[in-house]
Amino acid sequence: MRNKTKLIGNVASPYTRKMIAYLRYKRIPFEVIWGQPEEVLEKMNIQPPKPVLLPVFILEKEGEEQAVTDSTPLIRYFENLYPERSVLPKNPVMNFINYVLEDFGDEWCTKYMFHYRWHFEEDADNAGTILPLGINSTLSDKDLSFFKEYFAKRQIERLWVVGSSDNTAEFIDRSYKTILSIFEKHFKEQPFLLGCNPSSCDFAVYGQFTQLIGFDPTPRRIAYEISPRTVAWVSTLEDRGGLEFSAEENTLDNLSESIHDLFKELSISYIPTMIENHRAISNGEKEWKVDLDGYQWKQKSFPYQAKCLDWIRAEYQNLASDHKKDILNFLKDNNCESLVEKV
Repeated sequence: MRNKTKLIGNVASPYTRKMIAYLRYKRIPFEVIWGQPEEVLEKMNIQPPKPVLLPVFILEKEGEEQAVTDSTPLIRYFENLYPERSVLPKNPVMNFINYVLEDFGDEWCTKYMFHYRWHFEEDADNAGTILPLGINSTLSDKDLSFFKEYFAKRQIERLWVVGSSDNTAEFIDRSYKTILSIFEKHFKEQPFLLGCNPSSCDFAVYGQFTQLIGFDPTPRRIAYEISPRTVAWVSTLEDRGGLEFSAEENTLDNLSESIHDLFKELSISYIPTMIENHRAISNGEKEWKVDLDGYQWKQKSFPYQAKCLDWIRAEYQNLASDHKKDILNFLKDNNCESLVEKV
């Protein structure tokens, strides 16, 4: 019997929530250490990962405990160890769609989360108060006031880094509401994004939406108004360990029309930003801008997101020729072919 999987996380970390919900669904025994990774790892005499991102998993590799981060490869690591109740579709075409949607959750939905948390005064006041207490609930009022001001100021000053600004606020709000409308339609038809079982993309989107619906006041009000089904989906996906796994799997032929709608939305938001960021990184540019359906988007260049696009394209290239053809036709139908076609 394997030892319990250990991870260090924070309740207000979308990626922590993504991985905990995943572990529960997989019925993998685990222990969560709520705290700052650097402090916990120092006490355990374990070298921290670079960079330190939440959650940090402590895994036994090569005979010693190592600190590991990055949720997407971690899910693949656990899928190899625990193949039952897989969150990776067996159908190669559906698995590629799942991979893209998982990245969408991790890399685009996080922009909603960061924007709403720090763009509006009510949300920033809420986050500035609760986040320090989530690290240490015994802070004195004086220390809480100091950390609230320090933390909020630092995060608000970083909004432009992920593209949130007065100029992009309307587009972010429109995109979030569009996604909620698509999800409301989708969850009328099936319980998870790609069928009757949760896939890794469900957990990625869920992680961000735990904050948008469960933590930050403004996006929570919007979600309750536009998509109560999404609110319910987030609540139930927190622990699906009791869900019976079904061998039934969707294919491209019976893919929900709402997933096509979702990819059409990605074609004017997530995909052009990923491509422009990749171009900027390739050219050594520190920041970039792109037109998104009439809105100018500007942000700092992110090397990691450039890698994400490389990984998506590698997943596509590794497919058999007939599966690549099916994927390309699907992407073209939804104006997303630039995701895999280098220009």
